[in-house]
Amino acid sequence: MFTLDARGLNCPEPVFLTKKALQTHQDGIDVLVDDRAAIENITRLCNKNNYKVVKIEEADHWKMEVRK
Repeated sequence: MFTLDARGLNCPEPVFLTKKALQTHQDGIDVLVDDRAAIENITRLCNKNNYKVVKIEEADHWKMEVRK
């Protein structure tokens, strides 16, 4: 599974990178983020494009498992 590390980036950059990664990895990706706004915006993007998102809180970031 492809992992996109978007930690340290502020919105909207994590959303743009997620959208681009999903064009290549259409079955799904894992996204690492540390910005709460990115979580909400990536979730919205994924729901709009029929992806399911599971958010897992880690020590200092969140892992978002994005799947078809």
